[in-house]
Amino acid sequence: MREKVEAALAKVRPMLQADGGDVELVEVTPNGIVKVRLTGRCKGCPMSQATLKNGIERIVLKEVPQAKAVEQVAE
Repeated sequence: MREKVEAALAKVRPMLQADGGDVELVEVTPNGIVKVRLTGRCKGCPMSQATLKNGIERIVLKEVPQAKAVEQVAE
């Protein structure tokens, strides 16, 4: 499943990089929780939660039906 999540993140990465940010896959838990770390300008952005839920999570859940949710982890 990790490979499928990486492929889904690759689809949203250009949008994030255009604004000076990025997303890094930290882990995929056995129960389907995808843990990511936002980097660059995304890390401290006030809109990061909206980006996470409306952008990243939406694409990951669409591309990887086994995934249950996407959560942000701190440094």
